Amino acid sequence: MSTEADVRRICLALPEVAEKPWGGFPGFRVRDRLFARIRVDPDALVVWRPDIDEKEALIALAPDRYFQIPHYHGHPAVLVRLEAIDFEELAEVITDSWLLRAPVKLAPLSTRSRS
Repeated sequence: MSTEADVRRICLALPEVAEKPWGGFPGFRVRDRLFARIRVDPDALVVWRPDIDEKEALIALAPDRYFQIPHYHGHPAVLVRLEAIDFEELAEVITDSWLLRAPVKLAPLSTRSRS
């Protein structure tokens, strides 16, 4: 089980990340590009995936941890149930999202293949 405090600790440990509210809830940006945010109703973390096919595969593989709501249909963002994901996997999906949204100078192309 992971918590909002875990999300904050992971996000703020990444290069050039700032926490800025998004819709009244914590949002995390790399050079002003949102890469993760807490949402409620449903309670979840929103992170980016490389594309919609990869997002849908992740949901199919682990629907207990990953899901989407109609708002995110057609968008490569996936919702993560914090109560269902361990810290290591959470760190991986947050880092992958950061790599997708960070400028190339911060996240060289060679590291972007993680996602």
